Amino acid sequence: MPSQLIRVLIADNNLELCRTIQEFLDSQGDMEVVALAHDGQQALEEMARERPDVVILDITMPNLDGMAVLEHMGELDLDPQPKVIVLTALGREDIIQRFTELGADYFIIKPFDLELLAERIRQFSLPKNGSVVREGRGVTGVPSYTEASLTVTQLLHEMGVPPNFKGYNYLRDAVLMALRDPQLLGGSLTKRVYPQLAEKYGSTPGGVEAAIRNAVLACYERGNQEFIHKLCGVGSRRSCPTNSMVIAKLADHIRLQKKVG
Repeated sequence: MPSQLIRVLIADNNLELCRTIQEFLDSQGDMEVVALAHDGQQALEEMARERPDVVILDITMPNLDGMAVLEHMGELDLDPQPKVIVLTALGREDIIQRFTELGADYFIIKPFDLELLAERIRQFSLPKNGSVVREGRGVTGVPSYTEASLTVTQLLHEMGVPPNFKGYNYLRDAVLMALRDPQLLGGSLTKRVYPQLAEKYGSTPGGVEAAIRNAVLACYERGNQEFIHKLCGVGSRRSCPTNSMVIAKLADHIRLQKKVG
């Protein structure tokens, strides 16, 4: 067993989900759940008392919601600040952007895979030397660029993304960027991904975002909807998933395939 476990605080008002996550994480061997909180005020109190390395934070909680928790975290005497992984059933990019501005490090859309959550905790936990764990440093399940490029192309074909759409290339490259640096999905689409793709293809960030959206909508309306529902979860049966959700789910799908393989 590692000499220093990753200390995790779970803040979610769903008691059953908290117990499920706690049982799984405690079984990993390299992490321990040091506290559970079922409302935002309790989450802040447990943070101050336990000083966790990682906080798993739900958006919707009584007393103080997830956004309010992030707003008040700066008032706590925590050095270093814990990494925050937000759990949400909402894929709206404006919400993700606001949480990122408040300091959230990563987002996982419900429903999610527990193996993926554990992997993200390892990647975003803060080692004792103060350096952030980054993709590719002691992390399994990261495919090579060539392998990932082929896999992304196959997945886009299976989804039914029209290859003649501008958004096809943008979406493919965005997934590859997310594979290389998972922190890009923590609300950095508009700040980093879209501008980089715009520079590469001679477009604008707004043009890149709109082109990806058009490709996703075309795929959702005329492509393989069953594949999209399976990839993005039950919420995608009610409305077309956001750009960020599709990019994140494709990247995570590739990681998990590589890990299983």
